[in-house]
Parts: sequence; C-alpha cells; structure tokens
Amino acid sequence: MKGLDLEKLQAYLDSPPLTGTMFAGGRSNLTYAVTDGTNRWVLRRPPLGHVLPTAHDMAREHKVLAALSQAGFPVPRPVLLCTDSDVIGAPFYLMEHVDGKIYREAADLERIDLHSLTMTLVDTLADLHALDPEKIGLGDFGKAEGFNERQVRRWKKQLDASRSRELSGIEELHARLAADIPAGGPGAVVHGDFRLDNVLIGSSSEVTAVLDWEMSTLGDPLSDLALMLVYAGRPLLFKDGKPVAPIDLPGHPSLDEMAARYADRSGRDVSDLHWYVGFAAFKLAVILEGVHYRYTKGQTVGAGFDTVGAMVPELIAQGHRALEGH
Repeated sequence: MKGLDLEKLQAYLDSPPLTGTMFAGGRSNLTYAVTDGTNRWVLRRPPLGHVLPTAHDMAREHKVLAALSQAGFPVPRPVLLCTDSDVIGAPFYLMEHVDGKIYREAADLERIDLHSLTMTLVDTLADLHALDPEKIGLGDFGKAEGFNERQVRRWKKQLDASRSRELSGIEELHARLAADIPAGGPGAVVHGDFRLDNVLIGSSSEVTAVLDWEMSTLGDPLSDLALMLVYAGRPLLFKDGKPVAPIDLPGHPSLDEMAARYADRSGRDVSDLHWYVGFAAFKLAVILEGVHYRYTKGQTVGAGFDTVGAMVPELIAQGHRALEGH
C-alpha cells in the first residue's frame, strides 16, 4: 500500500497479521484504517511530498489529541507515537477508531437536518475555544501573542515553497493582509482547518470526533471561525457529480447565522470579521495550491486532486472582496 508498509508495521507492533485501507478525501497527511482482526486503529503519517517542516509534525498532533481527549473534547484517543522514520518510512501515530460518518456528498446532507448539524458544528468550535490551554496541558503548544502576524508570514512562505504557476492577485492579497493585521483577543487552542468534513458525525447528528489536527496551535480563535465560514461557501461537496457549496443546500444556515451562534456560545465579539475572512480565503488558496503543486509532481495519493487547482483563483478574488467589506 502506497505510503504504508503493513509488514514493517506489523513487525514493529509485534501484532497478528495486519490489513489496512487508505481513507479517501485527505489532501495532506495520509490516513489509514488498520486492523489486526480484533483491534481497530487509525494511522496518520506525513504526505509523500514537500511541505513546511512543522506542518506535518506527528508528535504535535499526538500531543494535542492526548490533551483534548483527557479534557473530554471529542477527539480520537491516541495510543502510540513512533518518531522513527525507519519503521514505515516516516514518523506516524496510531489512534483509536471512532465510529461516525464524514459528510462529503450533498445527497447525504439533504437527508438530514442540515441546519441543526451545522449549528452543532459551530457549537463544537466554540467549545474548543472555551478550553483553557494551561489547564489542559497545552500552555506551551504555541504563542497566542502575535499569532496573526506569524500566520501571514507563514502562509506566504508556504506559498513560495509550493509555487508552480502564475496566480493573479495573490501577491497583492498578501500585501493587503500584511498591511492591516489585527492584534486579536484572548488566545485559545485553534484547530486551523475546521470544517464539516473534518468531523465524524454520529447517528443522532452529534459530533463524535474532530479530526485532522495537523495545523493546530495556540492562536486567535476568530481565524478558525472565519475559515469555517469560508469553507461553508466553497463548492467542496459533490451533487450529481458536480461541486456544490454546503451553504447552497436546503436548510443550511446563513453565514451571519453561524457567526451569531458562535458569538452567543463563546461570548466573543465577531462584529468585524472582514480581515479574518480575507486571510482565511488566502490561507485556503495556499493550502489548495500546495495540493495542486504536489499533484503536478505526482506526489498525491488518491482521486480528486486534478480539480483542486481550479479553486484557487476564486479564493484569491474572495479574499480581496472580504477586505473591501463584501
């Protein structure tokens, strides 16, 4: 299996014979279901291609999952961390398998109460931001002060590392963001990529686990909120084989309703999100451009990567519109 040598993993774990499958939908770190016939785990490892050194740190993911699971927040419980790249070719960790469904198809969302599910997603994000990093053992997980300024620099660096084509307007968008960076309010644990298809949903539409913590740190919680709103408006789901945005599906709350729900749940001021939405669009554009770059280099695993690059120009335009108050 590409990216995972099951025989080497079996020898390392000293386990019965292992079988495994790769989870679809991942655009960055690679994720596999692994079982010995009795136990079920999920294995995470870095992607095959070129990335920032800190972007796919297995030890960081393992640490945040351990802290959050002990605090009662819905995440998979980590069970093992291996930093020895000789075992499967890269560092990795194992976590418990959590039952639940990931929603990526519009048809599935049209069969449930999408309004209630989306508001539950908003509540989950607000609950994450309500956790005290010091009290749950994540006081040293990052530095909230200066977070927005560092993020603007970081994602420009990531863009430069993944540049393979001309992208009209992206340099100007970065310059506009860098010229007016908000100081931000009280810091919190931020997920960094919070969206509908990064959570597992149970049979009663509850969140059973939040997944994909590779970009988590301590920072400005409004960055998480803004990125969730940008994701809700992007055509990342599929209906009849064509991309569609969650917000265009029946019952989905408006972006203003989502922001108001977050404000009520968190007690945070969300009256001016223009910069945050502009930056979220820039960040997502860079993430997808990195995926496109790895696709052109043959370094991606799975289907669906051929359409990612086409999403980037509209995100750049959205970032400019947000900074202009639209």
